[in-house]
Amino acid sequence: MMKILETDRLILRELNSGDAEDFYRLNINPNVIKYTGNSAFQSVEEAKEFLENYKDYKLNGYGRWAVITKEKNEFIGWCGLKFGEMENETDIGFRFFEKVWNKGYATESAKACLNYGFEKLKLKRIIGRAMKENMGSIRVLEKIGLEYEQDTDFDGQSAVIYKIEKDRHSKL
Repeated sequence: MMKILETDRLILRELNSGDAEDFYRLNINPNVIKYTGNSAFQSVEEAKEFLENYKDYKLNGYGRWAVITKEKNEFIGWCGLKFGEMENETDIGFRFFEKVWNKGYATESAKACLNYGFEKLKLKRIIGRAMKENMGSIRVLEKIGLEYEQDTDFDGQSAVIYKIEKDRHSKL
């Protein structure tokens, strides 16, 4: 599979249909999807179908990437960039198994994704969205240098948008 990024502890690579079981297990945990607005997949087959039909890499040249630990070669979640056609913006997102929360994986992978977005993809701006109650994700966005931009509505929930411009990122 195509490796996109590497950090000290992680490899980020394209998601593929072989990730279906891990993807399914990740999304059935109500704590993991609590602030996402997503529903859990009904089966591994549904997760596989989603992955087989995931077109972001072809359409935009980037997307969400599997996060794999170097130490155990273990799928622990995903992180990456996603182009939103309606907003004409690229956002950064991440989702990890609960057992690896608070170990710095979201921050480490998200920093690498920001660097990739600004240096390789030549993006001018990247945003992050989070529901207001999702303090864990908001902390990660702040740690990687994003700043509060505005309140918004996300599927009927109070949310916030954070942002970082290329110029500010290059000064961090």
